[in-house]
Amino acid sequence: MTNAATSSNPTSLSGIDIDDFYALDDLVSDEDRLLRDTVRRFVDDKFLPVVADHFEAGTFPRELIPQIAQMGLLGLHLDGYGCAGASATAYGIACRELERGDSGLRSFVSVQGSLCMFPIWKYGSEEQKHDWLPGMAAGELIGCFGLTEPDHGSDPGSMTTRARRDGEDWVLNGAKRWITNAGIADLAIVWAQTDEGVRGFVVPTDTKGFDARTIEKKLSLRASVTGEFYLDDVRVPERFRLPEAAGLKGPLSCLSEARYGIVWGAVGAGLACLTAARDYAIGRPQFDRPIAGFQLTQAKLAEMLTTMTNASLQAHRLGQLKELGRAKPAHVSMAKRFNVRAALDTARTARTILGANGISLEYPVIRHMVNLESVLTYEGTEEIHTLVLGETATGLAAYR
Repeated sequence: MTNAATSSNPTSLSGIDIDDFYALDDLVSDEDRLLRDTVRRFVDDKFLPVVADHFEAGTFPRELIPQIAQMGLLGLHLDGYGCAGASATAYGIACRELERGDSGLRSFVSVQGSLCMFPIWKYGSEEQKHDWLPGMAAGELIGCFGLTEPDHGSDPGSMTTRARRDGEDWVLNGAKRWITNAGIADLAIVWAQTDEGVRGFVVPTDTKGFDARTIEKKLSLRASVTGEFYLDDVRVPERFRLPEAAGLKGPLSCLSEARYGIVWGAVGAGLACLTAARDYAIGRPQFDRPIAGFQLTQAKLAEMLTTMTNASLQAHRLGQLKELGRAKPAHVSMAKRFNVRAALDTARTARTILGANGISLEYPVIRHMVNLESVLTYEGTEEIHTLVLGETATGLAAYR
């Protein structure tokens, strides 16, 4: 493993930190910077040395879950019930550092905290919160989020998974696909159509009729468990229904929480590629000089640096708005749309600087590049977020 595969010192030869060009981290608290350093050390020391092997094998390093939990990263931004209660900016910084390692690592934390713990915390009963959240925060219980279906992705309102009342129970039937953690989860947050509209349920995965399967042969997010699950007359008691979740507002609010993490995470992935390309260009001689000294390479680095700095600015400002209670779904859509595209374009450009070495797992670039192809379309495709912004600008919805 070469040094280019780890997060090297980001300070450029000019003395300006290309990792934080406008010194935005100077604006956050000492506590948040300590969190940044703690997560970065974990990624450098524990995760990066093993991620290439896990990516190649198509596995997630489950042995690291206890350490992730010990850092307080599971449900980091939630209050009480064993959760850390950190600020939105702190959560974002953690996501940035996690995805600097790999999108699969940030996805694990994001799905656990924002898609599984958040709906229980926001819409659950006190009994549900006490029963589930402490174990999830400790990494003892792993969750997955069941909204997307084989035939319904961008249009979740057309889901065909149904739940019907049967006495004091609910009986669920249907299928969910492209579900992170489905193969390792202890519980699933399942969204289903009912006679009263869309409702959410906490479903233990050992319930009779629940069958989870891992999706094989995927070429992106390989260091992440992606699966599908089937519900065949799965019976759960009324006390497992999320009592405060009614309609699509419930699952969509969870997605907004997770997309916020993506906004920051994409910055981490893009910066990892920028740093790797910069380091490689300085150390790679051609025609008797480092390729970093050629104008075309410098033009690429300048464009990547500018693009990722703009993405960092969006992430930090969105965090401020979220802490002020002023962040709207359209704000999240703009930042998710811009930052993921910025990171993907940066990864692709970085790959060209590395040449043939850019497709080797000895370096992080190709891994980030193919991961970001998935990040571009999950939790709201680029097209859907474009239409959200279009509706915000015009007042006219173009979805139908």
